[in-house]
Amino acid sequence: MIEAYHQMTMDSNDLFDFGEKESQISGHGPGPSAPLAHRMRPRNLDEFVGQERVLGPGKPLRQWISADRVPSLVLWGPPGTGKTTLARIIAGQTRSHFESLSAVLSGVKDIKEAVGRAKEARRMGRHRTILFVDEIHRFNKSQQDALLPHVEDGTITLVGATTENPSFELNSALLSRARVVRLERLSEEAIARILERALRDPERGLGGFLALSDEAVAWLAAGAEGDARRALTALENVSLYTASGAAPSGEDMAPLGVDEVRKALESALERQPIPYDKAGEEHYNVISAFIKSIRDSDPHAGLYYLARMLEGGEDPLFIARRLVILASEDIGNADPRALQVAIAVKEAVDFIGMPEARISLAQAVTYLAVAPKSNASYVGIGEAIAEVRRSGALPVPLHLRNAVTGLMRREGYGQGYRYVHSDPGARAAQTHLPEPLLGRRFYEPKDSGLERQIRERLEK
Repeated sequence: MIEAYHQMTMDSNDLFDFGEKESQISGHGPGPSAPLAHRMRPRNLDEFVGQERVLGPGKPLRQWISADRVPSLVLWGPPGTGKTTLARIIAGQTRSHFESLSAVLSGVKDIKEAVGRAKEARRMGRHRTILFVDEIHRFNKSQQDALLPHVEDGTITLVGATTENPSFELNSALLSRARVVRLERLSEEAIARILERALRDPERGLGGFLALSDEAVAWLAAGAEGDARRALTALENVSLYTASGAAPSGEDMAPLGVDEVRKALESALERQPIPYDKAGEEHYNVISAFIKSIRDSDPHAGLYYLARMLEGGEDPLFIARRLVILASEDIGNADPRALQVAIAVKEAVDFIGMPEARISLAQAVTYLAVAPKSNASYVGIGEAIAEVRRSGALPVPLHLRNAVTGLMRREGYGQGYRYVHSDPGARAAQTHLPEPLLGRRFYEPKDSGLERQIRERLEK
């Protein structure tokens, strides 16, 4: 991403000139051959669409930028929500020396060089330095540690961009010195406004060359998954389709409808992968929604999130393992067959593989979702473990100990033990817990499914 920005050097007398820097960074930048998404990058806050929650009138971030008092920031959000664009706008609208690094391409040496230029700028008594680090979550601990002292002493103001949850990826010391700004997926309305601007703009966009109906714009916006870059790339592919002569173009052309736009994209693109990072936050978000949907007895949502994971390339055995856990944790003895179904599906997935394994997984999801629910076993083992940790290894009652030697029998081991099968009702009136815990109940069956009968049996 380093090439995406105009690096500033100490060799220019105009280095700290605001007008010159703004022109370099956000003015007459990308030429007509650049991708549409790059050409249409907003150049200032007035052009920035969406993110009103953090950039609306009176919001702190907007005030910081306008007053040129931007603190260290971590811009966190999904792809295409404006993180890099916002960093460029900060560079263009502040009087700071601007440095940029890509965490994918840069190492500690690059950080030290950027810090050296920042120190030189400060020594010359001019402006502070904003260091933008794209994909900052890819910096390892040593690279993050190399930034920390220079953020602390004010040598640099850090602006990092990440798609991953900063609390997982950034060390706490660095994170505590930056304000986290969460950017959300853009709404369909915001995406539609971005597309319409690109269609109208004769300088940077497609003005006068391509026209879409309102329905087609809305259809593109709905399929963009909140990603402006994805929407503009799709629009550019439609324009390339018309330029090839496959569809009419020009000032007098009728706006393309949804069917024509769909046809254009089908001719230019394969099916786009849905946003899903098997190692990132989206992974945790989707699996959490998946488990909670099944726990709440919603098979429809369970199947939807199953599809999300499968289409995103999730390991089907990972999904099967989560279902085995859920069968015991959330269903338990309310329907003991749930665990059998989950284990069987795990074996089926391992045996047949994808894509057919999706059917077995769907069977498990729907069965577990509609099964009666009980977490009594889960709660019970939790309380039992807590008691063991609290009270330690209490002595086992003598009558439950196995007397395998004469000495043990003389010590009272096994004395008074009642063999349950010798009782006509198969019930032995004897205690089993250590004496300090007599009367404690760890398993409390719920009033659902088979556990209702289990509860009645225990009460007897």
